[in-house]
Amino acid sequence: MNFEIERKFLVKDNSWKKGLTEVDSSFIQQAYLAMFPEPTVRVRIRDSHAWLTIKGMPKGLGRAEFEYQIPTNDALALMKMAKPGIVIKRRYEIMFQGKKWEVDEFFGDNEGLILAEIELDHEDEIFDNPPWLGEEVSYDSRFKNSALAMNPLNSWK
Repeated sequence: MNFEIERKFLVKDNSWKKGLTEVDSSFIQQAYLAMFPEPTVRVRIRDSHAWLTIKGMPKGLGRAEFEYQIPTNDALALMKMAKPGIVIKRRYEIMFQGKKWEVDEFFGDNEGLILAEIELDHEDEIFDNPPWLGEEVSYDSRFKNSALAMNPLNSWK
């Protein structure tokens, strides 16, 4: 078991893309088998690999996470059994001041949304904000991937 502590932010401009190409990224599709209330059970295909992930109830900025690699064909079959709504995104990993940021550019029903996440060792860990970082949305449940699957960005309008 892993205990994941992450903070999530909106991205305010495209300067994060400077020097990046799609080669520096991975394509992700994910669907949810269970969510609301916790635990959340997710199936994810990232490029040609697949995982089944179970995330527990949040405790502050963290929560328990169990993740297992599974055959891609199994992931495809599980996606057909999932709740409505698939999250589609391209993930970029960007190093800034010694920390890895994951920037997700969303497509499909969440087209136009760009989020940045940083995983921390502890909740009060100090880090430098990249200049392209916008408003923090760590505690805004609308920006959880599971929420974006059920209630995508373009349904907010």
